[in-house]
Amino acid sequence: MTVSAARSSSLSAFGLATAQDVFALRRIGQSAAEALGMDRQDQVRIATALSELGRDRLGCGGLTVAFTLPEGPEPVLAVVFEWNGGTKAGPDLEPASRLLHRVRHESADARERIVAEHALPAGWADTPAARLGVREALRRHAPMTLADDLRAQTRDLIATLEETRAQREELRRLNDELEETNQGVLALYTELSQELEETNSGVVALHAELEEKSNRLRETSEAKTRFWTNISHELRTPVNAVVALSRLLLAAGSAPLTEEQRRQVSLIDASGQTLFSLVNDLLDMAKAEAGQLEIVATPVDLRALVGQLGAVMRSTGMPGDVVLLTPPPGTLPVTVTDEALLTRILRNLLSNALKFTEEGKVRLEFAVDPEAAGQWMTFTVADTGVGIPESELTRVFEEFYQVRGPLQRAQRGTGLGLPYARALTELLGGTLRLSSTPGVGTRVEVRLPHRPAAPPAPPAPEADA
Repeated sequence: MTVSAARSSSLSAFGLATAQDVFALRRIGQSAAEALGMDRQDQVRIATALSELGRDRLGCGGLTVAFTLPEGPEPVLAVVFEWNGGTKAGPDLEPASRLLHRVRHESADARERIVAEHALPAGWADTPAARLGVREALRRHAPMTLADDLRAQTRDLIATLEETRAQREELRRLNDELEETNQGVLALYTELSQELEETNSGVVALHAELEEKSNRLRETSEAKTRFWTNISHELRTPVNAVVALSRLLLAAGSAPLTEEQRRQVSLIDASGQTLFSLVNDLLDMAKAEAGQLEIVATPVDLRALVGQLGAVMRSTGMPGDVVLLTPPPGTLPVTVTDEALLTRILRNLLSNALKFTEEGKVRLEFAVDPEAAGQWMTFTVADTGVGIPESELTRVFEEFYQVRGPLQRAQRGTGLGLPYARALTELLGGTLRLSSTPGVGTRVEVRLPHRPAAPPAPPAPEADA
């Protein structure tokens, strides 16, 4: 086997004339693959493929083989077999095609050739020093005998088998790890499924318990509403009789009473009126909770409403050192709302403020919210009374609850004023907020929808008959 000079992309070129040249070609191909940084399997593939191609073309006239590193987008090792055409049947490329990336047969003029290509590893750097190392690897192999070639093939086969066995052991180890992982995942899935099932069972039980409690609360609320309604209806008749009879006794045309009798009858009248107011409040609360309290929205002149309410509150008795202040009439518009409910709200709030204020003033204020384009109005009742401790602010809206204190004990009440006022406020679509400071006073804001309306026209004068 002779060695010729190589072109710029060629590493070495050899002539193939004998079986020993084919044996040497196998070793040269393996050394070239090793010098190019290919792994053991690729080295064996290249050596075997070149050996098969060399044996197939052995005997062709002018047969040569060249190792090249051609320029191109994909770095490859190209081994080119060339011979004179017509000296032998077409080549068998199937064995080599199974081992290498690409193998093709070409014909040009009187010469034919086989180009066998295999991709270079990713870490290969094409430098002059690297090419020189490959050329040296191609030149250092002496001619081999058939026995040498068989021994070399046997060594390659043993090395390949060892590598295959190591890979098989690694694959078995990986399979064992995968099986253990799968068992762990299965156990975790089973545990999670059991926990999820237990959680679902607990949620179902909790839902059933909550539903049962909700039904009980609904039944309790309905029973309370029925109780209030029945009691209110049952009490209205005797209370009306007590109030009416006490007023008849106090009327100017009735039989004269002694001073003591008049005082006792006055107490009966005051107690009857208080009881009558309580019965009405209870009945309204029951209707509101049952959704039976109807809203009758009509144009309401707030000047008349506030003026009448202030006169009633002043006439029913006020502490001597307390002043009730109301908004100037000119600032009060006409709005569309339920006049009876609005009157009850303000009466309850003013009554509470006057009841728990010993000196100072109780002020009723009115304002239209400018930020809401005039669609909301606010009534504010502020007093300089005893105030409410912060810990009691949430409880004052509980029905029948009263804040404990010396003044509270001196003033009789039902504990329905604030809950009743808030219930009616929410029924009108508004909100009620309370703030208080002990010893300074209490402030209650009622925010309601405001629908301005024209003042009601005065009644037409009756025509003379």
